[in-house]
Amino acid sequence: MKLVESILTRNPCYTAGRKITVKGLMLHSVGCPQPKASAFISSWDSPSHDSSCVHGFIDGEDGTVYQTLPWNHRGWHCGFGSRGSGNNTHIGVEMCEPACIRYTSGSNFTCSDTAAAKAVAERTYRAAVELFAMLCGKYGLDPLADGVVISHREGCARGIASNHGDPEHLWAQLGMGYTMDGFRRAVRAAMAGGSSGTDGYTRIMGRAEATAEQMEAYLKAKNPEAAQSVFDMIPLYLSEGEAEGVRGDIAFAQSCLETGNFEFFGSAVTLAQNNFCGMGVTGKGVKGNSFDTPQFGIRAQVQHLKAYASVEGLKNACVDPRFKYVVRGCAEYVEWLGQKENPDGRGWAAGAGYGEKILVILKGILGMTGGDVFRPYLVWVSIPDLNIRKEPGTDKEKTGKYTGTGIFTIVEEADGKGASKWGKLKSGAGWISLDFCERV
Repeated sequence: MKLVESILTRNPCYTAGRKITVKGLMLHSVGCPQPKASAFISSWDSPSHDSSCVHGFIDGEDGTVYQTLPWNHRGWHCGFGSRGSGNNTHIGVEMCEPACIRYTSGSNFTCSDTAAAKAVAERTYRAAVELFAMLCGKYGLDPLADGVVISHREGCARGIASNHGDPEHLWAQLGMGYTMDGFRRAVRAAMAGGSSGTDGYTRIMGRAEATAEQMEAYLKAKNPEAAQSVFDMIPLYLSEGEAEGVRGDIAFAQSCLETGNFEFFGSAVTLAQNNFCGMGVTGKGVKGNSFDTPQFGIRAQVQHLKAYASVEGLKNACVDPRFKYVVRGCAEYVEWLGQKENPDGRGWAAGAGYGEKILVILKGILGMTGGDVFRPYLVWVSIPDLNIRKEPGTDKEKTGKYTGTGIFTIVEEADGKGASKWGKLKSGAGWISLDFCERV
């Protein structure tokens, strides 16, 4: 998450200077086809804009968060209801909306480019999750507690906000599969670092953590008699996953579950079908889909996982015959691939604990190294001028760039001069001293 401070110092809400004790966070969407946060900041930073002011905007084009009020200032973001106003207790954040929608009446709209609109909605959703995770950590809030993280629509239902339907109206009409219950769970997962294991959720999208060697070692330990063709295709999970932004090691773990570690004992599919995930097995006695090559079978599986985990378009031509049946983005996490565990009742499989079974296998794969595997994690940088260096150490060359304040992902740690530990930024920009960071 990139966080930019852009305080609306000329807005009457800011100059009023009233403070609040932060008890919750309220999520909004702007209610007009404008993806650029700068457009709102420019027009709202004026003494004449005396009707509204929020704590932040999330840009629809790149997901940047612009802080427009100090977090503990009383905002003008939700109006009043029968029981008062959430302005007195909640931070309010607006997500910008796609340029390709046109409102017709009330909260109803038409859309000229659904794929582009979904990409904007996903981008702002993900940034909102990271921002709310940071703010919950900052103010000691539990996002799953009653009334802490709410939408404007939910605020209205609680009697502390005006009658609006955002942001659920946007998600529902675009078929995103997002809900506020799911959002709250995602915030909680982000606070836990989103890592594998018992203390968080595991995102399907991302880079694989396991290597092909670990995957091969796991399979040899479980099924040493597996066909050589199976071992030969293991690298395809990583390459196909990388192409679509899906964790290939998760796809491989799923295949191990679905095929019984490629023994296919009692399976509805066979090795010859090149179907390693039970795709198309919709009922007892159904044979499932077949693919011409192992690569196409793995590609279809990866694409199907992407359908569940994201609303972004495919990079390769679609070979997944069931891609169109998935509600896009309804299961961002492995834990939500099981319908019983999915907050919206959607998912890959109906059996209880489906996602957890995949994670057990993934843990076994990652454990094949015999040691701890580094897990990327989030840090909060509170100073605007933290230097980024090309290598870890104050004796190494600076890049000339600063992080700015915000949340960043650390993908590697190293020792180096001038700090107890250095962290490598996920963006590839370089290394920062972790002494100036707070782990989220």
